[in-house]
Amino acid sequence: MENVLRPLTVVGGSVVLTLLVGWAVDRLLRRVDDRHPETPLWGMLRRCRLPLQVVLLGGLLRASYGEIHQPLVRERSTGIGHVLSLVLIGASAWLVTRIVSAAVESTYARYASSTRDPARVRRVRTQVTLIMRIVTAVVAVVAIAAMLLTFPGMEKVGTSMLASAGIIGIVAGVAAQSTLGNLFAGFQIAFGDMVRIGDTVVVDGEWGVVEEVTLTFLAVRTWDERRITMPVSYFTSKPFENWSRGGAQMTGTVFFHLDHSAPVALMREKLLEILEDCSAWDRRDWGLAVTDTTPSTIQVRAVVTAKDADDVWTARCTVREQMVAWLCEKHPYALPRIATSAASLPPSGQWPAHSSAPVPGPVPEQDDHSRRTGRG
Repeated sequence: MENVLRPLTVVGGSVVLTLLVGWAVDRLLRRVDDRHPETPLWGMLRRCRLPLQVVLLGGLLRASYGEIHQPLVRERSTGIGHVLSLVLIGASAWLVTRIVSAAVESTYARYASSTRDPARVRRVRTQVTLIMRIVTAVVAVVAIAAMLLTFPGMEKVGTSMLASAGIIGIVAGVAAQSTLGNLFAGFQIAFGDMVRIGDTVVVDGEWGVVEEVTLTFLAVRTWDERRITMPVSYFTSKPFENWSRGGAQMTGTVFFHLDHSAPVALMREKLLEILEDCSAWDRRDWGLAVTDTTPSTIQVRAVVTAKDADDVWTARCTVREQMVAWLCEKHPYALPRIATSAASLPPSGQWPAHSSAPVPGPVPEQDDHSRRTGRG
């Protein structure tokens, strides 16, 4: 009977104690969160309940499994202890990652709620994302190293690895030169405030919004829902346009190529009328002027402003569409025209002496013999 009750007591007691502690901690965090709603940390820490329970259960079983006096357990005591140690290390890494994530996200949430500058919020969001990736990678590496050290004989392997660390480091550095360059470029982007999540950028002629930033690559979502994945080293080595840098407000231009008789003054009045009905216009500035002229057309430029890149695109398209429709309906003479006429010969059919072209003239009549033989 004792052989049955002892395993049930050890395992069942560990499970019950783990559930009670997890429930008590969750209850405490809930009460603290209700009393301090301005701090989201306590509510986010409730997500650590499951890894905390796994750590507690693994630790209790690791400490008490030797009390199970069963032949099967005694024969496999070393293996069971090793497995429980691995579970404890993995669960501890999971718990640390969840705690750090809750702390970092709560800090970002408080900063975002108290800051009205969207550019600063995007910058902090980019930095927080990269910090979490770094912490997760470091914790995972430490956990894997700790697991490997629990295996017998790994000490000798570790000594030999340290002895050849210099050569391996040189070889790895040369082989992973591109990867390391992207890694350091990721740090530079995160803390150098070059580009942030949510920024509107133009790279390689493609317009889009930065959707994701990691330590090695950056994803840009284009206007047609495509994703362009680029190494972060691109943004530290090549020029690119960041339309969100220094503020999201933008000025857009619309060009018209028209006839010289185009009613510029009436077009200026029509532009203001179009903008008054356009919700994308932020009413900061507008204008219309003739910026260039050619022998056949004039170039008219309309200027509109908007609060961000999306609205300036909408405003430009609205102005272009409605202005062209208005010109076609009310002032068709203002549209560009190409004048063509039949070519005329010089007087008396004489071409300039320097011309290399053959001089046209009457074709001599062929006699009957020429017509028959085909020879002139």
